[in-house]
Amino acid sequence: MKKEPKVAIVHDFLTDLGGAERVLGVLCEIFPEAPIYTLLYDKESMKGRFSDKIIHVSFLQNFPRFLKRRKKWLLPFIPIAPETFDLRDFDLVISSSGAWTKGIVTRLNTVHISYVHSPIRFAWDANEQYLIQQKRSKAINLFARFFLNYIRLWDRTAADRPDFLIANSKYTQNRIKKYYGRESMVIYPPACVEADMKDELACVPSEEKKHFLIVSRLSPYKKIDAAIEAFNKLGLPLIVIGEGQQKKYLQSIAEKNVKILGYKSDEEIEKYYIGARGFIFAGVDDFGISCVEAMAHGVPVLAIQKGGAKEIVIEGKTGEFFDAATPEVIADGVRRLIENENGYDREVIRMRAQEFSKEKFISKIKDYISKN
Repeated sequence: MKKEPKVAIVHDFLTDLGGAERVLGVLCEIFPEAPIYTLLYDKESMKGRFSDKIIHVSFLQNFPRFLKRRKKWLLPFIPIAPETFDLRDFDLVISSSGAWTKGIVTRLNTVHISYVHSPIRFAWDANEQYLIQQKRSKAINLFARFFLNYIRLWDRTAADRPDFLIANSKYTQNRIKKYYGRESMVIYPPACVEADMKDELACVPSEEKKHFLIVSRLSPYKKIDAAIEAFNKLGLPLIVIGEGQQKKYLQSIAEKNVKILGYKSDEEIEKYYIGARGFIFAGVDDFGISCVEAMAHGVPVLAIQKGGAKEIVIEGKTGEFFDAATPEVIADGVRRLIENENGYDREVIRMRAQEFSKEKFISKIKDYISKN
């Protein structure tokens, strides 16, 4: 009888809930006995997710809490952390990597498959934007440039360590090829698309759908501030769900028609999807699971015409695109979405979302592993 391989799953951080953590959750369903290795774990922020798993943390977990909440202060130590995990006992290691965990070191006969959510954004295509946003002195920025060069060198070396790379979109696949010089297989991440297909509440009449919706980490690259400013001008109701470093800032710029709700459970979010008139996706992202989940509820998506959203939204059928994440351009996109509101077939939108189901992800991951 063939022995079952011993599997471990490695994930960057368990400190926020987002699309990468949804992928991790499904990987844990595929390999229920596999322990999780992660650089940092915040049990409170995980809201009970992964509480049934064996979780191993890196030495970063021993740092003071105020440092762990400010990861950029830990940056000099982070590249070392994944290299310290002891993974000698495992036959197969799957890293869920948005930046760091593809850099783990495994035995020669251990198979390492890395599911890459993104090459490190601030080190590669967004490095100039990152430096501008920090607003530091020229001397400190010069040091930062040297440090970013070190991060790029480490990242390029780390990207050679996995035996196989899986990209979460064609957009990410192209970035992997450009920055790492490696080929990868595209397997789209799993979105929760089942609930709306069986929920009678999904048939809420269009005239009863009142608000527009954003579900996202509240991070600068998501461009939620630009979307809020657009809705401030339009005066239309916008609901923003999510946590992140920009929460207080976004609350400070939001007018009365914009509500920043913070964290909501999946069950609560579903109610907001069901009642949404449209979904707004303003940031350039590597995929965009929230776009798919909105579409699973028959909600048309207004997205920037860049990144992974181009592989999800079909213009004129499941939503609309805009070209730049500025308040004026987003506002114009919202007007076009409203003009075409009666032209969208909610069933067509829902069926499109089925192309990115959890079942398809599980099937493709299992098939890929069995072949490699």
